[in-house]
Amino acid sequence: MTNLSNRLTTAGQIVSRYGLVVVLAWIGFGKYAKFEARVLIEHSPLMSWLYDVLSVGAVAKTLGTTEIVAAVLIALRPLWPKVSAVGSAMAVVLFLGTLSFLFTTPGLVVAHYDGIPVLGAQPGQFLLKDLVLIGVALWTLGDALGAGEKQGTNTTDLMEA
Repeated sequence: MTNLSNRLTTAGQIVSRYGLVVVLAWIGFGKYAKFEARVLIEHSPLMSWLYDVLSVGAVAKTLGTTEIVAAVLIALRPLWPKVSAVGSAMAVVLFLGTLSFLFTTPGLVVAHYDGIPVLGAQPGQFLLKDLVLIGVALWTLGDALGAGEKQGTNTTDLMEA
């Protein structure tokens, strides 16, 4: 059973890391085709100032480019763990930003059921996925930092030998 457990864990890690890469890149490329984040950003005290500096299209493309860059950096984990850690940290910041929309966007709660707020399908339920994505980004960040430390240690060991 240990062998199966290890295989499933490894498969889960691969799917999590590269699933995060695909999601970030896909969402990033989507920002070049549409500007769906406008309603969310314009109500955010953390991010609404962006529209004072950049146009709606420029904000969307800047966020999209940031997401694509983060995805590429995360994907580089086997080659450059420290660079991958930067991409994961970028993803954490991006997901913190989108999760903040849950608290700043009006109209997300469409009803209450026994005192529990019910989120509307768009954008409320759509934003909930970021709870899982930020968890994966934190895991990839920790994993890449750990691998970077090991890689640095191995390099030092080789230099001393």
